[in-house]
Amino acid sequence: MSVSAHRPRRSCLYMPGANARALEKAKGLAADTLIFDLEDAVAPDAKTEARQTVCDAVQAGGYGPREVVIRINGLDTEWGLEDIKAAVAAGPDAILAPKVIDGGDIDRLDDAMTRAGASEDMGLWVMIEMPKALFNIHDIAEAVGRTRLKAFVMGTNDLAKELRAINNPPERTAFQTALSLTVAAARAYDLLAIDGVFNGIGDEAGLEAETRQGRLLGFDGKTLIHPSQLEPANRIFAPAEADVEQAKAVIAAFADPANAGQGVLKVNGKMTELLHLEEANRTVAVADAIAAMDS
Repeated sequence: MSVSAHRPRRSCLYMPGANARALEKAKGLAADTLIFDLEDAVAPDAKTEARQTVCDAVQAGGYGPREVVIRINGLDTEWGLEDIKAAVAAGPDAILAPKVIDGGDIDRLDDAMTRAGASEDMGLWVMIEMPKALFNIHDIAEAVGRTRLKAFVMGTNDLAKELRAINNPPERTAFQTALSLTVAAARAYDLLAIDGVFNGIGDEAGLEAETRQGRLLGFDGKTLIHPSQLEPANRIFAPAEADVEQAKAVIAAFADPANAGQGVLKVNGKMTELLHLEEANRTVAVADAIAAMDS
């Protein structure tokens, strides 16, 4: 697999679209992905101005190796369609759409992107934050074969509101089913899965614990709301040095002609099967991609 196929998304930082100073500051932040937000972070009377501010910033560039994503307002709002048209013209790496509930929403979003002139490699990311989306998660994920769909992003704040649930970070008891269903659907259809935000700015222990929980559940990275949250996400979602060394040893062992035809080996005292070779290749590719980005 190529390094580009394993582009890191350890840290996906939301940036308020109405704040031009923040968008400029983002050029120097250690985020893998920047999400310029036109939805929740922007008041209704500032939507149009924020759209112009974001699109001007994206067109001007200067964000280096960082992936740039624009979160639009929903197509069911008065701003959604114009957001898509302007965002496509600006040329981000992907567009993030909120509050999808079924595969038909993915088709409509993809069609709107096509009509706006989006290239085939411009991705479509969607928020999983509505109860109906959880029941329809297979239908949503299945759209990957016919659309630009690339990623699921958990919207745990909206999900808490819709479920009337209490968010108790870092345990997140009410969201465990939603989180696991989303990861399972993402893995079944080779989609990215990005965890939801942690609201406690300054609560370093809580952020660390919740980020580790997301990593244990299988997410590729975490959405963030403040630059101070970047370091834990980048560290926790990166392969540990010991894991990378073990992965390289596994790859070398299976490549050794003396082990030709063997399906099971002992590598550094650990029973290792061909399925571990696949994971080893992925681990090394992710580590290489992170190193390339950091350089």
